[in-house]
Amino acid sequence: MTTPLRKDAARNRDRIVAVARALIDQGTPLQLNDVASRAGLGVGTVYRHFATPEALLETVAAPCLEALTAHGQQALADTDPCRALEAFLFRTVEAQVTDASLAPVAAAATDTLPRTTELKETLQSVGTALLDRARDTGAVRRDLAATDLVPLMCGIAYSVNVHGGTPADRLDTAHRYLAVILEGLRATPQHP
Repeated sequence: MTTPLRKDAARNRDRIVAVARALIDQGTPLQLNDVASRAGLGVGTVYRHFATPEALLETVAAPCLEALTAHGQQALADTDPCRALEAFLFRTVEAQVTDASLAPVAAAATDTLPRTTELKETLQSVGTALLDRARDTGAVRRDLAATDLVPLMCGIAYSVNVHGGTPADRLDTAHRYLAVILEGLRATPQHP
């Protein structure tokens, strides 16, 4: 069990995370000394809360991972396996396009924080269950593996980033690209 932070320490931690969020959204690499300077805090204060930039990045990404996990678990309750899988994939690609912290954390081979590992494992499990359900009904191709889902979603996010545009344009592009991929994943494509 962790001890709750003092109010001033909690404020400092929140300030550090907010500055890191802004830097990530700007595409600026996280450097703890830079975060400390921008947050108006001592470097030691930042290092007491986050020993590495990776720990800070994972902390920034945690709310997005938690939301995706919750959405995936809700999707499992949907009685239409194909609709549930598609809704989960749409939410996943939207998160990748709108939250710059997600892609590097999702792509990391190792995690710094146990919570990150737990969330990523849960997401993988949920994605696999959703795919298995859709495959069992014959809605998606049998040769599609659960391990294919993350690279496909990352591919869409990368393509959207290359495409550029406003946030709304990027989201529209992501939806269009995912719709094309989903068409190809169907066991019997609707269009020749």
